Amino acid sequence: MHPAFSVIFFTTASGAGYGLLALLGVSAASGLLPSDRWLGAVALGLALALVTAGLLSSTAHLGRPERAWRAFSQWRSSWLSREGVMSIITFVPALVFAYGWVVENRTDGFVPAAGGAAAICALVTVFTTGMIYASLKPIPEWSTVFTTPAYLVFSVMTGAVLLNMVLRLFGADAQAAAACGVIAILAGWIWKTATWRHNDMLTSPTTLNTATGLKDGTVRSIEWPHTQENYVLKEMGFRVARKHARKLRIVVHVLAFALPLASIAIALAAGSIVAIAASVVAVVLQAAGMLVERWLFFAEARHVVGLYYGR
Repeated sequence: MHPAFSVIFFTTASGAGYGLLALLGVSAASGLLPSDRWLGAVALGLALALVTAGLLSSTAHLGRPERAWRAFSQWRSSWLSREGVMSIITFVPALVFAYGWVVENRTDGFVPAAGGAAAICALVTVFTTGMIYASLKPIPEWSTVFTTPAYLVFSVMTGAVLLNMVLRLFGADAQAAAACGVIAILAGWIWKTATWRHNDMLTSPTTLNTATGLKDGTVRSIEWPHTQENYVLKEMGFRVARKHARKLRIVVHVLAFALPLASIAIALAAGSIVAIAASVVAVVLQAAGMLVERWLFFAEARHVVGLYYGR
């Protein structure tokens, strides 16, 4: 599949934003939310800014962005539509949560309930995003049990690393956030490794024989349907060389998982200044690593339409 940057940025930014929002909401519902309106303004502002920026960037990949609103009407049958509906719904409890924590500077009353509702909505939105890809049966690498949980794990992982950084910048207790970050990074690392191992062994059940209904012999394409590259080949037939994919996977291992894990560990053990610096480094490195991971997620996916073109 062709890795469009708008979709790569959308899944990376919105995933981190929803993960941060979910963790803040869980903290509120658990009574662990710091009573600091300025911390709330920065943390919730960062979460909602990432979510909004990601959602807006996703419209850049549409042929007619001005018609994006029509997608909301297909929520009964379309995961894309459900994602759009949930992304709007999530803003309601999130803004109520923000009003209580930032404007009224309180962490009691309706704030825990609003935070809990925002956390649930955020995670459900991430779930619908994952299901958009997991429901696409013509793409074997996506239509697996690994896809949707990966979106949830990566969302919590990147959100935890962001929360750890924000808490340390404000001098708040970040031990729980850092511990959550370590666990989530390890879970994400294991899950991604297992996903790649599974996908490397995949064989598509669809062949030219099954597509044409000719069971005997070997069916092959002797001539392309087109003399030049077209939209289908550009979007669905994009392929990344195996040697490049291997190198980029190493980059993901290092930037998205290994170095952020080491940085968070340093932040847990070091003094305040070093902990802040290590936490910022973890965010920057992981953001770069997740952009590469998202690029590979699309570039390594093979659509069965490639069979029509002899691929």
